[in-house]
Amino acid sequence: MTVRSKGRNRLRVALVSGPMYDGLYPMFEDEVDVLVRADHPTLNRTVAAMLARGERIDLLSTHSKYAPSQAAWLRPLEDLVPAAVLAGLAPKAVDLCRFREALLCVPRNIDVRTLWYRTDMMVEPPSTWADLAADGLAFGFPGRESGLFGTFFELVVSHGGRLFDDDARPVMVSDAAVAAVAVLCRLAARAPRDLLQWHYDEVDGALLAGRVAMAAAWPGAYGPIRDSPLYDHLDVAAYPAGPACRVSYSGAHAWAVPTTCADVDAALDLLLQLCTEEAGALDAASGSVCAHSHAMESVKPHDDTDARRLSITRDTISQAMITYPPLVRFPEVEDAGWSAINAALRGQLRPEDAVIQIQRAAERALA
Repeated sequence: MTVRSKGRNRLRVALVSGPMYDGLYPMFEDEVDVLVRADHPTLNRTVAAMLARGERIDLLSTHSKYAPSQAAWLRPLEDLVPAAVLAGLAPKAVDLCRFREALLCVPRNIDVRTLWYRTDMMVEPPSTWADLAADGLAFGFPGRESGLFGTFFELVVSHGGRLFDDDARPVMVSDAAVAAVAVLCRLAARAPRDLLQWHYDEVDGALLAGRVAMAAAWPGAYGPIRDSPLYDHLDVAAYPAGPACRVSYSGAHAWAVPTTCADVDAALDLLLQLCTEEAGALDAASGSVCAHSHAMESVKPHDDTDARRLSITRDTISQAMITYPPLVRFPEVEDAGWSAINAALRGQLRPEDAVIQIQRAAERALA
């Protein structure tokens, strides 16, 4: 890849990091200045501070659920990205990247979760959250930040509840929400204590280390799972269902061009190269569901387990994706939400009090 920029100024980029993402970066990282490369919560905080100070960032890793909170600093891309490029990307992912009819970012991949489990610890995986909560085995899930709030979201919806009404107003206080926090507390109580600090990669690591019998995993976990000595003792299943439905909270990781970009032409040139089939194939090789339709359709399963993974993931995207409404102040809601749920996991709040605390924080943020 050749990254073009004016004069001696190299492009300045901010990247999300982890097994799901890192396989793409050798394609261009030697030709740019990487300002930050971190897990998504750290990336968001760092980028928010930089953009608020007006610091130059030419290309940014973002996510469809966070782009609305960055809208004041992102260039709309409809008139900059050729229609033919967008046509080659998954339409559902492109739609997730729009906010108030503006295309704020261009999708890189789609996130949905599956259930990975140890076949030497159980004959069959649990098909429902009730079965999972009753079986006594340790289940790995993120114990903090966006992963924890997303798991709460899944449980609320699968129990027939909602976090927001049709006008994007918070409706967190419900029997379904209380039940969701109670299930998470029950699951955390029999998991390793440090689950309370886990992000996404720590969940995958606990599964591969045999510390949990099963785990909620995003597509990018497949690379480490496939390469693990435990792979022959692991299998994949659909995510657990609730009394109302089976869902996975989802979204699209994406590329954006901030208003602080100093070389829009070069940034767009790099963005377009990152939307090619070649780039999509690199992401798919790490297990990601890349947004480039042809690259994803061309993925060949490594074995029967991988074939099941791909089939389950595609079915989940087609039938079970749920997303948050686009909210400018969503990060504040998410931060208050996961903090209250984490306190409940620690025994510091009752589930019903945690739900009330989340509702009040959401009302303040969205007032």
